Formats: sequence, C-alpha cells, structure tokens
Amino acid sequence: MGSASLAVKSPNSSNYFTRGGVPSVNVNRLCSFSSQSALFGSKIPTKKLSLSVNGTTPTRPQPIRHSGSEPVKASSRSFDVVIVGAGIIGLTIARQFLTGSDLSVAVIDKAVPCSGATGAGQGYIWMVHKNPASDTWELTKRSHQMWKILAETIRDQGMDPLQVLGWKKTGSLLVGTTSEDSVMLRKKVSQLSEAGLRAEYLSSDELHSKEPAINVGTDGGAAFAPDDCQLDAHRAVSYIEKVNRSFAPKGRYAEFYHEPVTGLVRSTRSGEYEAVQTSNNTLYGKAIVVAAGCWSRSLMHDLFKDSNVELDALVMPRKGHLLVIENYNPLQLNHGSMEVGYVDYQNAVFSSGLSNQSQTLSVSMTATIDTMGNLVLGSSRQFAGFSTEVDDSIVLHIWKRAGEFFPKLKELALTDFIKNRKVRVGLRPYMPDGKPVIGPVPGLSNLFLATGHEGGGLSMALGTAEMVVDMVLGNPTCVDNSPFAANGRCC
Repeated sequence: MGSASLAVKSPNSSNYFTRGGVPSVNVNRLCSFSSQSALFGSKIPTKKLSLSVNGTTPTRPQPIRHSGSEPVKASSRSFDVVIVGAGIIGLTIARQFLTGSDLSVAVIDKAVPCSGATGAGQGYIWMVHKNPASDTWELTKRSHQMWKILAETIRDQGMDPLQVLGWKKTGSLLVGTTSEDSVMLRKKVSQLSEAGLRAEYLSSDELHSKEPAINVGTDGGAAFAPDDCQLDAHRAVSYIEKVNRSFAPKGRYAEFYHEPVTGLVRSTRSGEYEAVQTSNNTLYGKAIVVAAGCWSRSLMHDLFKDSNVELDALVMPRKGHLLVIENYNPLQLNHGSMEVGYVDYQNAVFSSGLSNQSQTLSVSMTATIDTMGNLVLGSSRQFAGFSTEVDDSIVLHIWKRAGEFFPKLKELALTDFIKNRKVRVGLRPYMPDGKPVIGPVPGLSNLFLATGHEGGGLSMALGTAEMVVDMVLGNPTCVDNSPFAANGRCC
C-alpha cells in the first residue's frame, strides 16, 4: 500500500458537520464544544472526515464481533491510523479519531493499558503549579477544559463522573513553609489570576481553616486553585477503552495488546512508512502515530537503525515512586496538596550527560485522597534507566517528607505503615526541554510522534489527542503546535 501523501476529504465548508451521517450547519469550530454528539462522552461536533491517499479511499477492516469486555481483534490488517502505545496518550488519540472523524484505528501495545506511567500516577488535573509563561500552558489549559466538559457530558447522560472517571473537583493547594515561599506563592497567585484562572493566596491561618491537617508554620502559606480536579487513571482508561471498543462492530477499531513492535514497512514507491510490524501482525496505516511514552526513543532507534532517517527522540525514563496508605482514617484531606519544591524539581532542565542525571534524586510532598479513600503520597523523581524496582529508602523518604507537612502521619507506627502501604512505580517520559514532542517526523509526512509529557500525561492527554488528530487531518490546531515540533529538537 503505497502512501505518497495525506489529504483530507472534507465538506466544502468548515461550517458543515455531520450527525448520524447527515450534514448540518454549525458556526463553531471543532474546538468550540458547543454541540453534543450522541457518541460516548463527547460534546465535540462530529466532523465526518476521511483520510485519502492518491484519491483513493482507505480499505476498511471487516466488521469485528465484540462482546464489550475483551480486547478487540480484527481479521483485516488495514487501517487509516495505526497508534503505537496504549497509555493515556495513545488511547485518547484513538478516541479523538473515532469520535471526531470516520477513520479506522488500530492500537498496539507490548503490554496493556495502565501498565506504565499512566497507571502509576496520582491522577491530578491541576493548574496551581503551572507557569502561564511556559510553552505547555495553553495545551494544559485546553486539555483541562476538555476533561471538565467530558465529565459534564457524562453527568448529562445520567452517569456519575466519580464512578466513571474517578472525577472529583477537589481544588489544589501549592504550599510553602517559609516567608520566601510565601512571597513566591503570592506572585504565583497573581500570575494565575492574570492568566484567567481562579486563584487566591492563603495565609497560614487561612490555610489551616481550609485544610486543618496541614502544617506550614507561621511564616508559610498556600496558593489555592479551587477549580482544580483529579481523576482515577484506571477508571478513565477503562471508560476510554469502552468508547473506543464501541466502534469495533463498525469495523473501525481494533486492539493488539501484548504485541511488541518489531519493525516498520517502508513503501518502495513513495519512501513513506506504510505499516507497523508486531510480533504477530503487519498493520497497514495511512498514518502512524508513535505514543510509546518513555520507550519511544529506544523504539524509534531500533526501527530506524537500518534506514537513512536521522532522528533521536530524546525521551528518557524518569522513575517515580508513589506511596499509597490504605484505610488510614486519622488523616482526611479536603484538597489535593503539593509543596512548592515540586515545581522546581518537575521543571528542572539538565544539560549534562545521563551519567550525571542518574545521580539526581528529588523527593517532594504531594498528597491526595483517591476514589477508594486511600491516602496517596508522593513523589520522587530520578534517572535510573528503565528499572521499576521499589527502593525502600525512597519510600521512607517520601513518608518522612509528608510527615513534615502532616504531623498526624508521625503517629502511625512503622510496623503499621509497612503493613498498610502499597507502592506505585512508574517511568515518566522526560524531555530535556520540559515539553512533549507532538507532530510529524521531519521528512516523513505520515509518521507522527506524541510523547515526552513527563508527569503531565493525564493532564495534557485530551489536548494532545486533539492536536494530533488536527495535524493528521490537515486542520488548524486549537493550540499552537510549533513549540512541540520534532524538528530542531529530535534531529
């Protein structure tokens, strides 16, 4: 299947959308969220778009029988879009294609969803620690807006977003303990407010009235963002999978889990990559999206090692520990909390070699209550290769650091702590310049990257998915995509 170029067969006017296959006029663009689709959890107007190559329509897979509970397989191996990676980024890109176009999609993963960084995170959808001047601000803001609209749509359909997504509007606190921290937090509140976010500064006494369990001393304070939310990654992924699988009987969706990617097939006619080889299948696609998280760099290196493509996706694994304390009723939190030091460690940019980075370990306090009522504490950041082994010394460090902010934790005996704890370890896909890579591989019009979100995968997922789909279809993007381009960063 030669692939010389990507083109979109769209309606004559950008104001035309389809509902149930019937065109209708809508003056709002795809990113306006003004209309509601009958598709699962989507208020995005469904634009009936087709990907065509050399004037031909893509081959559709045969209808797939699906019970609704098992991973979907397809008898055909031809799709419009093939996505490598079934984390939150890959799955939401698939959902956006399925609900926002008429294209067929295959998702490939060497394991299963939530087995990487997605499943190991805290699930916070927060803006309180973000920098309005950063390149990721608009993408994060856009994505948060989309998460909130998704939660509202689920509620409008008679379902509970808490049960479906683990969605809670908790508000978030960025806390500090010194007078210098308080000055910085006041400035942070001013920046957030100027950027259109609801935020307020809380003195030590005001903070105690909102969150009695936390102690920042007399000189401390907090920046408070009351509209921030959190979700449960496992529930959210399960819901997105359900949405994606609803398109399987129409021949538009299939999953290929437990199938490592082993190679790419390049067209001898066009020079474009036209298929992804897995351990069991060869999956042809007009567009291929690599969203493999921290494995993207090594994967792309292996796939291109015998080609003339010069690409080094600088994504590397940044290991993180989270501590979960089950059934710990003495400490109840009203809001999510994070110390100001988290921002510095998250945004740190390292220019030295990996050998020096491997020695870099940071631990900063984050605290949330999950949907099961468990206390989730974090977090650590370190460069330790692809190891996901639990380091007990880091777990203890997290525990002690949290105790400096929540004195109640010091009352828990060490034996009880060990008995009731669980540890999550994940590998964040880190980019040295602190922002993800989203867009085509230079020189290859149909091969796209969507990776390097570090600890913000959930936070930026829906905005990233929208951006990727718009780029593949040739639409203008709602958020400027130029800061995320691979060109000049991965070449």
